[in-house]
Amino acid sequence: MNSDSEYREGLDALAAHYRDVLQLLGEDPTREGLQKTPMRVAKAMQVLTRGYEMDAHKVLTDALFREDYSQMVIVKDIDFFSLCEHHMLPFYGKAHVAYIPNGYITGLSKIARVVDIYSHRLQVQERLTLQIKECIEQTLHPLGVMVVVEARHMCMQMRGVEKQNSITTTSDFSGAFNQAKTRQEFMNLLHNDKSNL
Repeated sequence: MNSDSEYREGLDALAAHYRDVLQLLGEDPTREGLQKTPMRVAKAMQVLTRGYEMDAHKVLTDALFREDYSQMVIVKDIDFFSLCEHHMLPFYGKAHVAYIPNGYITGLSKIARVVDIYSHRLQVQERLTLQIKECIEQTLHPLGVMVVVEARHMCMQMRGVEKQNSITTTSDFSGAFNQAKTRQEFMNLLHNDKSNL
């Protein structure tokens, strides 16, 4: 549970705007069920966009270790939730990240934190994929990085074309992953039967 001290500046102003939004939608913001809604939404939006105040590069460098391992490191099935910047509706799914160390590794949980930081901003899936890759590339200087993001978009499911079962997949890669063989190794490991673990 967040204490009020964890919320950013502008919370009251944000709540006031949501009160106006409720009224513009035809609701009565003074009725019992809605009296606390503007502040609840303001707090929720600050939590959902907390990534703006976090430094993903610092997260990686805070757990940087010298290691001579030079094979693929994969962190897959990283759950994430984000907000589409076009409609401010959620999109959610899984991110899969691989890198090949070049003298340094980072804590495995830090890869998931990088995904969390960039997903907690107004986003498009393509940019999210790129930002995760670039952060790891620029901070760890690995031999290669590959990121695959699979997501469902509520802006496609709730409105517009209303396609309930569509999944969008994006990928980005660099370095050693420019070789088709290395990319294929990653994809094979990504889709291995989890029962083998």
